[in-house]
Amino acid sequence: MPDPANDAALPARTLGRSGIAVSALGFGGAPLGDLYAVLDDAAAIAAVEAAARVGITLFDTAPLYGRGLSEHRIGTALRRRPRASYVLSTKVGRVYAPAPAGVLDRGGYVGGLPFEGRFDYSRDGCLRSLEQSLLRLGTASVDIALVHDLDPWAHGDALEERMREVLNGAWRALCDLRDQGVVRAIGLGVNDAGVCARFAREADLDCVMLAGRYSLLEQPALAFLEVALARGVGVMLGGVFNSGILATGPVPGAKYDYRDAPPDVLARVARIESVCRMHGVALAHAAVQFALGHPAVSSVVLGAVTPGEVARNLDAFARPVPAALWRDLVAEGLLSGDAPLPR
Repeated sequence: MPDPANDAALPARTLGRSGIAVSALGFGGAPLGDLYAVLDDAAAIAAVEAAARVGITLFDTAPLYGRGLSEHRIGTALRRRPRASYVLSTKVGRVYAPAPAGVLDRGGYVGGLPFEGRFDYSRDGCLRSLEQSLLRLGTASVDIALVHDLDPWAHGDALEERMREVLNGAWRALCDLRDQGVVRAIGLGVNDAGVCARFAREADLDCVMLAGRYSLLEQPALAFLEVALARGVGVMLGGVFNSGILATGPVPGAKYDYRDAPPDVLARVARIESVCRMHGVALAHAAVQFALGHPAVSSVVLGAVTPGEVARNLDAFARPVPAALWRDLVAEGLLSGDAPLPR
């Protein structure tokens, strides 16, 4: 049933065993932190409002995104809507303090707010991180709280130490908050499928936000997605364009994992795009539809910084893709034969 607070409705899927209904197309807040460019504030807020109007109900953000700026912008837009009309997800694991002398570590964001962050996966650090997020968002609660960046990308050889810190600290705090009804679901927001699989075995995991590891370009998360399906772990997929290249195609300067794409990736994407063209399908449309095709996936979360980009994402979500495209990609060795093919 469409929510009366929304002007439209998108198909909803249940987020694993959490019971939370989320729109199959979600809104990702990373670009709203001034990731690649300093954004016009009004346009950024308008993008969130546009997403809500077209029926998107899942909004994901994090303190990292512009050192709090994404949370501010999303909170400003969503505060004008009934709280029950949307599902709000943010992350814990970093705490922030004012940096009056200037920010030393911008976390990859060209703009953002004048705060300096540090990792803190302790119990107190988790509670402080979430409290800061609630203040930035201007809300008394979030629906989903995810431990952020517990992966080799962020911690390298210190991952095992960080894993213990999480399990003995932040994770216990999140379990208590879930038991108290302060949050409805808890999980991980990471770039590594192996960490997700391990955590699913060792902790009471409701859901994950997995970025960049299950896409039309590569599917290293296939084994974890089977674990998630068996254990009732809800999966939100981010990074389905692999930081941009599956949206732009193999153009000069195309991004892959937040860096310029290497030659082998450019070549593989060019081959994938060639097959898509034979079927009259845009590469970005195929990328979105493929990610939605796995039964473990509850929502594909796409970023946008203007209402026009929201409309573009909605078009990619709604546009059908012929089944023959998937079969041809498998036959060309460009798609894993073990991946569930979208219907």
